Amino acid sequence: MSKRILIDMIKCRECTQCHAECSYPHHPENNGVYALLEMTVYQLTCRRCEEAPCIKICPAEALERNKNGVIERSAHLCVACKSCVTVCPFGTLMNQFFETRKSICDYCRFNEYSESLRCIDTCQRGALSFTDMEPDAGSYIFELNEHILVKEYAWDTIKETE
Repeated sequence: MSKRILIDMIKCRECTQCHAECSYPHHPENNGVYALLEMTVYQLTCRRCEEAPCIKICPAEALERNKNGVIERSAHLCVACKSCVTVCPFGTLMNQFFETRKSICDYCRFNEYSESLRCIDTCQRGALSFTDMEPDAGSYIFELNEHILVKEYAWDTIKETE
């Protein structure tokens, strides 16, 4: 098992404003947590509506499905109008990550010996932590990528159990 960042989206949604800070060195206004939230929502939470009202309503045509059916946002096209957030019939999109610029998370190059990260230390809800867990769908723990695990009620998993 290797150390990863765990994002608890259940706790994260309790927060009305993300206060987790980022130490990304190349841009002072960057908040990598927003990038992670955006990836999580599109890959795990989004219900991937057939008609996709979020894609249809976007005035800048900034949203599209990738080859796996996951919606992706082009930061170069997005004007941050948040029409997609408003029209989502399930309320899965979050206001925080829709800005005219897209944040980047470089995972602060953490390793097995890292004790903490700035985002973990500053998250007021405790929604970010280090873990050595493995993905476990029964516990709603899913792999976002090699660095990140997410605790979330993933739509695909809920749909399969119904």
